[in-house]
Amino acid sequence: MFQKITLLALVLASVSCQKKATVEKDKIKVADWLIGNWENKNPDGVLTENWQKLNDSTFSAASYFIKGKDTIHFESIVLAQLGETLTYKATVKGQNDGKAVSFPSTISNDKQLVFENPKHDYPQKITYTKGANNTMTAEISGKLQGKLTTERFIMTKK
Repeated sequence: MFQKITLLALVLASVSCQKKATVEKDKIKVADWLIGNWENKNPDGVLTENWQKLNDSTFSAASYFIKGKDTIHFESIVLAQLGETLTYKATVKGQNDGKAVSFPSTISNDKQLVFENPKHDYPQKITYTKGANNTMTAEISGKLQGKLTTERFIMTKK
Protein backbone atom coordinates (compact mmCIF):
# COMPACT_ATOMS: atom_id res chain seq x y z
CA MET A 1 0.00 0.00 0.00
CA PHE A 2 2.82 2.40 0.90
CA GLN A 3 4.45 1.74 -2.49
CA LYS A 4 1.20 2.57 -4.32
CA ILE A 5 0.82 5.87 -2.44
CA THR A 6 4.47 6.76 -3.11
CA LEU A 7 4.07 5.91 -6.80
CA LEU A 8 0.88 8.00 -7.01
CA ALA A 9 2.63 10.95 -5.33
CA LEU A 10 5.53 10.72 -7.78
CA VAL A 11 3.19 10.60 -10.79
CA LEU A 12 1.22 13.62 -9.51
CA ALA A 13 4.43 15.57 -8.84
CA SER A 14 5.71 14.76 -12.33
CA VAL A 15 2.48 15.86 -14.02
CA SER A 16 2.37 19.01 -11.91
CA CYS A 17 5.95 19.95 -12.88
CA GLN A 18 5.27 19.31 -16.56
CA LYS A 19 2.19 21.54 -16.51
CA LYS A 20 4.08 24.33 -14.74
CA ALA A 21 6.89 24.17 -17.32
CA THR A 22 4.33 24.50 -20.11
CA VAL A 23 2.71 27.52 -18.47
CA GLU A 24 6.11 29.18 -17.99
CA LYS A 25 7.17 28.46 -21.58
CA ASP A 26 3.94 29.90 -22.96
CA LYS A 27 4.33 33.30 -21.31
CA ILE A 28 6.07 34.74 -24.40
CA LYS A 29 2.89 34.06 -26.42
CA VAL A 30 1.44 37.35 -25.14
CA ALA A 31 4.02 39.06 -27.35
CA ASP A 32 3.05 37.21 -30.56
CA TRP A 33 1.48 40.42 -31.92
CA LEU A 34 4.98 41.92 -32.22
CA ILE A 35 5.93 39.45 -34.97
CA GLY A 36 6.19 41.20 -38.33
CA ASN A 37 7.65 44.32 -39.91
CA TRP A 38 6.86 47.68 -38.32
CA GLU A 39 7.60 51.15 -39.64
CA ASN A 40 7.41 54.79 -38.55
CA LYS A 41 7.97 57.44 -41.22
CA ASN A 42 8.54 61.02 -40.09
CA PRO A 43 10.35 64.10 -41.45
CA ASP A 44 13.59 63.02 -39.72
CA GLY A 45 13.70 59.59 -41.39
CA VAL A 46 12.30 56.06 -41.17
CA LEU A 47 12.35 53.85 -38.08
CA THR A 48 11.90 50.14 -38.79
CA GLU A 49 11.61 47.12 -36.48
CA ASN A 50 11.47 43.63 -37.96
CA TRP A 51 10.39 40.99 -35.42
CA GLN A 52 10.61 37.24 -35.95
CA LYS A 53 10.03 34.17 -33.83
CA LEU A 54 13.20 32.10 -33.37
CA ASN A 55 11.62 29.36 -31.23
CA ASP A 56 9.00 28.81 -28.51
CA SER A 57 10.81 31.04 -26.01
CA THR A 58 12.72 33.57 -28.12
CA PHE A 59 11.92 36.36 -30.57
CA SER A 60 14.47 38.59 -32.26
CA ALA A 61 14.34 41.93 -34.01
CA ALA A 62 16.47 44.34 -35.95
CA SER A 63 15.69 47.98 -35.27
CA TYR A 64 17.17 50.72 -37.39
CA PHE A 65 16.67 54.39 -38.17
CA ILE A 66 17.54 55.60 -41.65
CA LYS A 67 17.85 59.25 -42.65
CA GLY A 68 18.27 59.63 -46.38
CA LYS A 69 20.79 56.93 -47.28
CA ASP A 70 22.47 56.85 -43.85
CA THR A 71 21.77 54.37 -41.07
CA ILE A 72 21.78 56.62 -38.00
CA HIS A 73 20.94 53.94 -35.43
CA PHE A 74 21.01 50.13 -35.47
CA GLU A 75 20.21 47.71 -32.69
CA SER A 76 19.67 43.98 -32.35
CA ILE A 77 16.95 42.90 -29.95
CA VAL A 78 16.28 39.53 -28.36
CA LEU A 79 13.06 38.98 -26.44
CA ALA A 80 13.51 35.81 -24.42
CA GLN A 81 11.51 34.04 -21.81
CA LEU A 82 13.83 33.27 -18.92
CA GLY A 83 11.86 31.28 -16.37
CA GLU A 84 8.67 33.24 -15.78
CA THR A 85 10.14 36.57 -16.91
CA LEU A 86 10.27 38.02 -20.38
CA THR A 87 13.57 39.82 -20.88
CA TYR A 88 14.30 42.37 -23.59
CA LYS A 89 18.00 42.40 -24.50
CA ALA A 90 19.20 45.26 -26.70
CA THR A 91 22.59 45.43 -28.36
CA VAL A 92 23.21 48.86 -29.89
CA LYS A 93 25.93 49.25 -32.48
CA GLY A 94 28.75 51.39 -31.09
CA GLN A 95 27.54 51.29 -27.48
CA ASN A 96 28.32 49.28 -24.33
CA ASP A 97 31.32 47.52 -25.93
CA GLY A 98 28.92 45.55 -28.13
CA LYS A 99 27.30 43.86 -25.11
CA ALA A 100 23.54 43.45 -24.67
CA VAL A 101 21.69 45.45 -22.02
CA SER A 102 18.87 43.52 -20.32
CA PHE A 103 15.46 44.95 -19.45
CA PRO A 104 13.23 42.49 -17.49
CA SER A 105 9.48 42.79 -18.05
CA THR A 106 7.34 44.57 -15.49
CA ILE A 107 4.12 44.27 -17.50
CA SER A 108 3.40 41.63 -20.14
CA ASN A 109 -0.04 41.08 -21.59
CA ASP A 110 -1.60 40.86 -25.04
CA LYS A 111 -1.91 44.68 -25.31
CA GLN A 112 1.22 46.03 -23.63
CA LEU A 113 4.80 45.03 -22.90
CA VAL A 114 6.90 47.07 -20.47
CA PHE A 115 10.58 46.43 -19.78
CA GLU A 116 12.63 48.29 -17.17
CA ASN A 117 16.25 48.61 -16.12
CA PRO A 118 16.62 51.49 -13.64
CA LYS A 119 20.44 51.10 -13.66
CA HIS A 120 20.78 51.80 -17.40
CA ASP A 121 21.85 55.31 -18.41
CA TYR A 122 19.06 55.83 -20.98
CA PRO A 123 16.44 54.63 -21.52
CA GLN A 124 15.41 53.00 -18.29
CA LYS A 125 11.99 51.95 -19.61
CA ILE A 126 10.87 50.49 -22.95
CA THR A 127 7.16 50.13 -23.69
CA TYR A 128 5.29 48.56 -26.61
CA THR A 129 1.55 49.17 -26.75
CA LYS A 130 -0.68 47.44 -29.28
CA GLY A 131 -2.98 49.83 -31.11
CA ALA A 132 -5.88 49.50 -33.52
CA ASN A 133 -5.58 48.92 -37.28
CA ASN A 134 -2.17 47.19 -37.23
CA THR A 135 -0.45 49.92 -35.24
CA MET A 136 1.67 49.94 -32.13
CA THR A 137 3.37 52.61 -30.09
CA ALA A 138 7.00 52.05 -29.16
CA GLU A 139 8.20 54.29 -26.36
CA ILE A 140 11.50 54.76 -24.57
CA SER A 141 11.71 56.86 -21.45
CA GLY A 142 13.77 57.72 -18.41
CA LYS A 143 16.18 60.31 -17.16
CA LEU A 144 18.54 61.73 -19.76
CA GLN A 145 21.08 64.26 -18.48
CA GLY A 146 18.95 64.73 -15.37
CA LYS A 147 15.69 65.41 -17.24
CA LEU A 148 12.75 63.05 -17.58
CA THR A 149 12.55 62.28 -21.31
CA THR A 150 10.11 60.28 -23.43
CA GLU A 151 10.41 59.39 -27.09
CA ARG A 152 7.31 57.91 -28.71
CA PHE A 153 7.00 56.27 -32.14
CA ILE A 154 3.67 55.19 -33.64
CA MET A 155 4.46 52.31 -35.96
CA THR A 156 2.38 50.60 -38.63
CA LYS A 157 2.65 46.91 -39.48
CA LYS A 158 3.73 46.36 -43.10
